[in-house]
Amino acid sequence: MSVSFSRRLRDNGLGLTFSTLFVVILVAESSVGLADFNDAQAEAGLGAVGYLDYVLSSAFAVDVMENWQSEFLQFLLYIVATVWLVQRGSPESKDPDEVGTDSDEQQLVGRFAKPDSPAWARAGGWRTAVFSRSLGLVMGTIFVLSWLAQSIAGATAYSEEQLRDFHDPVSWREYLMLPDFWNRTLQNWQSELLAVASMVVLSIYLRQRGSPESKPVGAPHGATDVSG
Repeated sequence: MSVSFSRRLRDNGLGLTFSTLFVVILVAESSVGLADFNDAQAEAGLGAVGYLDYVLSSAFAVDVMENWQSEFLQFLLYIVATVWLVQRGSPESKDPDEVGTDSDEQQLVGRFAKPDSPAWARAGGWRTAVFSRSLGLVMGTIFVLSWLAQSIAGATAYSEEQLRDFHDPVSWREYLMLPDFWNRTLQNWQSELLAVASMVVLSIYLRQRGSPESKPVGAPHGATDVSG
């Protein structure tokens, strides 16, 4: 039985909405960033650049990558930490008595897999081991790659600024030791970790009716691992 287009939209509304917002905001960021970049160019007595040139520039790339890497670090840490760490009363936490990776029966792997379980969940061996950690592995890989991209783009952008000021450019390794790189990195990390800590703790005492990120409105503050 075919699924209607409207049903497909409804069933994928969360992913589609956030993907669309991402593209819209990225375009807006690039447009505002271009204006700001050209203002700086004018102050330095240099010519303005076009939109495509700016989007392909290291100045735009480093601004985007420094945010991406911190976001994926946030999710990586949260995904891995919640296997072993708990917060009583938070819907973002497992029950305090259920820390760890769970049994094969609980995780529906190997001989406990269901007929419609993913093939690698049934396969056993290295394939199940990899699939069992695939979310963290992919998030970690994206984090490392985006952090690497940030460092490369940042080194290029920093060197371009140095040359405009008649100073020597820096190598990638030299840039990794500079305050500019760590200032860009750490200011994003602290904000992401604050956001996670706030979500974990505030969700103990506050509610958002109908959200799976919140406990039911009438759930006790001490209720853990329940969602509304």
